[in-house]
Amino acid sequence: MTTYREAGVDIEAGNRSVALMKAAVQATYTPAVLAGIGSFGGVFDASALQKLAAPLLVASTDGVGTKVKVAAALRRFDTIGADLVNHCVNDILVQGARPLFFLDYIASSRLVPEDVAAVVTGMAAACQAVGCVLLGGETAEMPGVYAAGEFDVAGAIVGVVERSRLVDGREVQAGDALIGLPSSGLHTNGFSLARRVLSALDWTTPHPALGGEQSIGEALLAVHRCYLAQVEQLWAAGVTIKAMAHITGGGLLDNLPRSLPDGLGAQIAFGTWSAPPIFDLIRRLGEVPNADMFRAFNMGIGLVIIVAPDAVARAGQVLGSDACVIGRVVPWRETAPRVSIRLPSGAEV
Repeated sequence: MTTYREAGVDIEAGNRSVALMKAAVQATYTPAVLAGIGSFGGVFDASALQKLAAPLLVASTDGVGTKVKVAAALRRFDTIGADLVNHCVNDILVQGARPLFFLDYIASSRLVPEDVAAVVTGMAAACQAVGCVLLGGETAEMPGVYAAGEFDVAGAIVGVVERSRLVDGREVQAGDALIGLPSSGLHTNGFSLARRVLSALDWTTPHPALGGEQSIGEALLAVHRCYLAQVEQLWAAGVTIKAMAHITGGGLLDNLPRSLPDGLGAQIAFGTWSAPPIFDLIRRLGEVPNADMFRAFNMGIGLVIIVAPDAVARAGQVLGSDACVIGRVVPWRETAPRVSIRLPSGAEV
């Protein structure tokens, strides 16, 4: 006789995972949740959207890439759930949307209930911080699909924006300013390159290149920043945001053009902001070309906000030292790079 557990799937471990995460998930609920954890489908009351003149739903789905391997190597699972939520919130934020609810998916070779609960508890905390409901999810145990000790996590988010407040970049024009908001580190991109370069080093003790107080592991697991609060501050202050770009995989070079109308590009001056030292450590140890650094990593900028030149001073008053002007929008022809980044040496990427 062969049991399901002997085949590699432990149903009781799944049930225990749900029990451990239940309180954290339910803490995100609002009166709009009519059915949540334990139901076949989450039910969210959307009647509040009737208060909007023309509500638009904005949805996105993503993962945290091979950052899961860093979490597994360090046996620390309390951060990547927050990474995932914050990444997804930023993705819909660039179009002006505020989050309504979030769904997660966790798959592994073997469920460890405490690890799953740590991931979901991080998600729940990040959801609570932005007023988002963690409406449901799936936890899957799939031996044979995932190697022993391996797991993955992904999520989907749905938000809403009033049609008249949709941020779509149509009003962007040459001369507009690029305001950069700093990242906390790699966020959720570039980990395949980072792990390859840093694999031979000690990740658990403070490293001199990181100021002597932070370990490589801590730098790699630094939580992906959420920029909803900063953007809402700008809106509250009457600053018109013409476009935004979330700097994820592809870096500034590939993400910024997604927010620009045809015929426009961007010039950026690297050095107008301070990048976390983990980037320079990776560049030096791996002898990584600048072009690869700026395409694999955010290089210290997590969100770019495009405003008119006469809005820069007000934006600076609102955001203070948490932001700086990193460049400007320029005319662009197809024979030139869409985004050019000038290095302190005078070279361009």
